[in-house]
Amino acid sequence: SGSDDSLVKIWDAATGAEVRTLRGHSGWVHSVAISSDGTRIVSGSDDGLVMIWNAETGAEVHTLTGHTGLVQSVAISRDGKRVVSGSEDNLVKIWDVETGAEILSLGGHTGEGLC
Repeated sequence: SGSDDSLVKIWDAATGAEVRTLRGHSGWVHSVAISSDGTRIVSGSDDGLVMIWNAETGAEVHTLTGHTGLVQSVAISRDGKRVVSGSEDNLVKIWDVETGAEILSLGGHTGEGLC
């Protein structure tokens, strides 16, 4: 889960217990997604960053920069190879999970981009 406290929290869905707190954002975390295999967590924040985390250890894998506005939504492809982020900068970006590289920037919206 994400919150205006800038934190991402991992919870045990069976017990409701907090498993881990991920620190790295400096703004409200608007969106969090987990890969279908459960190995990666992605978060998007007011700070304009998209962060990829190791779900088991909580370690930061990549910090993705490129948005100039707050990141409102993130998603991970079914195969776990791509992250999509939507921002207040009117862009939707596609990223490579393994390298953290930006693959594509989709413009054309006249309002905030969501994915």
